[in-house]
Amino acid sequence: MTKPHTLPAELSVLVPCFNEHANVEPMVARLAAALEGIAWEAVFIDDDSPDGTAGAVRHIAATDPRVRCLRRVGRRGLASAVIEGALACSSRYVAVIDGDLQHDETRLPDMLRILRAGNADVVVASRFAVGGDSAGLAGGGRLALSHTANRLAVMMLGTKLTDPMSGYFMMERGMLEVVVPRLTGQGFKILLDILLSSPTRLRVAEVGAQFRARVAGQSKLSPLVMVQFGALLVDKLFGGMIPLRFFAFSLVGAVGVVVNLAVLTVVSQAGAGFVTAQTAGTVVAMIENFVLNNSITYRDQRLRGGRLWRGLLLFMLVCGVGAVANVGIAGALYAGGTGRTPAGALGAVIGVVWNYAMSTTLVWGRQARWGRTS
Repeated sequence: MTKPHTLPAELSVLVPCFNEHANVEPMVARLAAALEGIAWEAVFIDDDSPDGTAGAVRHIAATDPRVRCLRRVGRRGLASAVIEGALACSSRYVAVIDGDLQHDETRLPDMLRILRAGNADVVVASRFAVGGDSAGLAGGGRLALSHTANRLAVMMLGTKLTDPMSGYFMMERGMLEVVVPRLTGQGFKILLDILLSSPTRLRVAEVGAQFRARVAGQSKLSPLVMVQFGALLVDKLFGGMIPLRFFAFSLVGAVGVVVNLAVLTVVSQAGAGFVTAQTAGTVVAMIENFVLNNSITYRDQRLRGGRLWRGLLLFMLVCGVGAVANVGIAGALYAGGTGRTPAGALGAVIGVVWNYAMSTTLVWGRQARWGRTS
């Protein structure tokens, strides 16, 4: 490794990470080789990884002033990690790169040259541009998801961009700070959030980049990413009027309806009466809704251990009250002359809003009486 620079960093490389202990040392070595002659720093934003990622960063930082660790406790998510990392920097430029070594760090100097020349506001390292390679997207399903999301994103942006879902890009820190107050700060795809949230249309340039196969650790890609992606598009489409959490909560609730009906059918066919079958369906749907909400809607406040079971009981209580409110209000509206369908719909909406408000405040609230949710 070359001798660290003592000049203030011109470029801050933000590395959001979770359970990337094995990749920290190779990442620093690769950055040092790729950015030879450039004043840079690497800021690892670690979401309190249980595998000791923060410790691995600090071990290197003890002898290399270009390396810093920002450890977050009680907060999760790539987008918010990038925001916090950028706001903790003083460099002119910031780059965002995954901590799993899948992004091609040798493209950083070319991205910096484009920004220095003033030819773009954002430079995206694209897997699908000329010279790019998406071989690291193992599995046809993962590649199909990526292409579908890209097409939807391009439709929303109204601009030619081969890889709006890229997690590897560079821009001026000052320009990012202007956009930060408008960002949702949730999910994994912060580049798309930046492009959709900017008060002015940003000039975007692309460089082809290789997307390597993961060497160590586990992929963070899951159906959760697509749910958050859909929520982001809805948020921007409606100008932020619909909270992302409420959208995800409602989507999970819709899945719960399907689960309820499926269980109702199976139990009824087994010979049980309607009330018994409906009760079984309701209980299973509540449990399914809790599990999905804990994994998706409130991922950054996920309950674990003993808090998980207490949260489940409280969630079922909240939903039970919501169901009573749903039926009671719908019945009152219907008795007052409101049509069957409008009365039922209004009751359902009120039930969902109640469940969401109480779940956010009581079940997953950071000030829940049984302690932290991290």
